[in-house]
Amino acid sequence: MKEIITLCVGQCGNQIGSEFWKQITAEHGIRPDGVPEEFALDGDDRKDVFFYEADDSRFVPRALLLDLEPRVVNTIQNSQHRDLFNPENIFVSKEGGGAGNNWASGYRQAEENAELLADMLDREADNSDSLEGFVLTHSIAGGTGSGMGSYILEHLNDHFPKKLVSSYSVFPNWEEDQSDVVVQPYNSVLTLKRLAVNADCVVVLDNTALNRIAVDRLRIPNPSVHHINSLVSTVMAASTTTLRYPGYMNNDLVGLVASLVPTPRCHFLMTGYTPLTISADELERPRHP
Repeated sequence: MKEIITLCVGQCGNQIGSEFWKQITAEHGIRPDGVPEEFALDGDDRKDVFFYEADDSRFVPRALLLDLEPRVVNTIQNSQHRDLFNPENIFVSKEGGGAGNNWASGYRQAEENAELLADMLDREADNSDSLEGFVLTHSIAGGTGSGMGSYILEHLNDHFPKKLVSSYSVFPNWEEDQSDVVVQPYNSVLTLKRLAVNADCVVVLDNTALNRIAVDRLRIPNPSVHHINSLVSTVMAASTTTLRYPGYMNNDLVGLVASLVPTPRCHFLMTGYTPLTISADELERPRHP
């Protein structure tokens, strides 16, 4: 079995990751506490790709939740899925002040905690029988997702040179009136260099387009972060379906990337998905977590 480790970095990365895990636990018949439903035990789906089975028969995500401020991680730890994740795989900076939307601050704080982060990655990699690669979820405009994400990309390239690194990167709103981060062009350019050099495949999630889809197609007048992340998790789950279920094509990350990336640097992918829908439960969720 070829396993994949998911790294959720920063506020945006953890929010997307949280929705993604909700989606694939539901698809694989795993309850919010990690215990599989009875019908899920006989299936031929490959749960081992994104989960490992603990000693108590619970399925635990091969995921690291990394952030420099505690707010989003605390929300996940107090949510319905609080018992799903391995607490040893959660990292929140002791300072707890975040990166202040500053790429350099996120990069520096990741560097200061390099040993701890490396231990977490090594432990999770050692827990895999045949590790194939890593999936990173983050935003390129803020501080933690861009700065810390850049450091982790470089670290993965150095320490796991033969493993594939794929990322789901949220690109910011470029309209001047919608941007709330003055330095987002700097953060984005600095992160884009690392994505170009250190990643094997980058799925571009355009925030502007996601907002437009929510307003024009789904008829949501003021889409919240939850609505947008629900769309992202749908696309993430769909694009990893061939890795998680038996089929004839693209049964591993190598096959998927090889057919989509013509030259190593030309690896920025756009996604298409239809029909895009949103559940009634998601529509009724409060705007703030």
